[in-house]
Amino acid sequence: MDNKHIYVDRRNNLINTLDDGLVIIPTTQEIIRNQDSVYQYRFDSSFYYLTGFDEPDAVLVLDIKNKKSILFCREKNPEREIWDGFRHGVLGAKSAFKFDESYSIVEFPQKIVSLMENMPTLYYTLGHMPKYDGMIIEALSNVRNMIRRGVSSPHNIIDINRIVAEMRLFKDAHDIELISKTCEISGFAHIEAMKFIKNAKYEYEVEAKILEVFYKHGARYPSYTPIVASGANSCVLHYVANNSEIRSGDLLLVDAGCEYKGFAGDITRTYPVNGKFTKPQQAIYEIVLEANKKAIEKIKVGVAWNEPGDCATQILIRGLIDLGLLKGSVEDNIANNNYKQFYMHGIGHWLGLDVHDVGVYKINGKWRNFKTGMCTTIEPGLYIRPDNKIPEEYWNIGIRIEDDILLSSSGIVNMTSHVPKEVKDIETLICQV
Repeated sequence: MDNKHIYVDRRNNLINTLDDGLVIIPTTQEIIRNQDSVYQYRFDSSFYYLTGFDEPDAVLVLDIKNKKSILFCREKNPEREIWDGFRHGVLGAKSAFKFDESYSIVEFPQKIVSLMENMPTLYYTLGHMPKYDGMIIEALSNVRNMIRRGVSSPHNIIDINRIVAEMRLFKDAHDIELISKTCEISGFAHIEAMKFIKNAKYEYEVEAKILEVFYKHGARYPSYTPIVASGANSCVLHYVANNSEIRSGDLLLVDAGCEYKGFAGDITRTYPVNGKFTKPQQAIYEIVLEANKKAIEKIKVGVAWNEPGDCATQILIRGLIDLGLLKGSVEDNIANNNYKQFYMHGIGHWLGLDVHDVGVYKINGKWRNFKTGMCTTIEPGLYIRPDNKIPEEYWNIGIRIEDDILLSSSGIVNMTSHVPKEVKDIETLICQV
């Protein structure tokens, strides 16, 4: 199915919302990994959102006054294509992606000067792509030097990524279809990891199982480095070594999501390696599970972003007080931040083309309200490191439960509800294999 019209519509919508000026949005370059090998290429998300074009070394330019979209990209190169694969080339990209004009990327430094002439505003994000910053600054200088010829230069520079971020925050039908598929595949991988856990000896074996499922379903890459953390490693929030031996009696925290056609999944589940929670593990787990479920219930159109997080924090603190791991009242622990010894991160983040997706959380200093089309994670956790003030039975219990939530036109959708998280369901799944 040809979805190129979606990107044309997005470019036109952006043009129609901006005052007269010139938009410049580059995509990323290939990055050397070592010697002459490069990292797996990943396009810039905002550039891709407006173009659908996934080749490196390209720039999107929008001429707002003349309502034109222009692409600068690599030329066709039969010799390089033998080594590196297909390139659309200048004319091919124009035709396939419905641009009004297209030019070779080598022409960009020269042509951007003439395109910038008499433009009152430049929409560009300084500092985001350092390679292009110098070109843009030089072009501005060249245009300013034309003043005696009657040529004016941009007198405003506005961060275009912030504007596109607001567009990306609200998912359309195309986005929803893809992110739902992403979450579905990510969930399948977690389920297979649970089934596999009793056969695994090392964390990286579970990681391999997860990646295998991603690949089998057409998701060629993870959306971030998977976290497969057993035992004490589960208390390290961004643990990615994934090389420790897995021991019966420990918990395994798995935080992993695939990237499918640009969109990111992000799921966390925590479960016992041997298929049976100990009493201390289950006690902590049930606290986190309640926080996860109650926070999700809080999400509704019109509710402020912070409300689910505040709800989860109170549940976590109350649970810790009931277990004797915190003293005093819920209010006192919030006021003095004592709970942050066990829960040091927020409730979640926007999700989309980036796993920590774009979009501000506050507007004019106030938490923004949830609206239809937004997608967020909900991921409360508790992490109990060894401490003489804490009973040893709770040491090295790290638990996080994360789901991906969409605010659709028909209500709240938990796109990762197919992944077990109830104690009974997890134990049954692991033990039945």
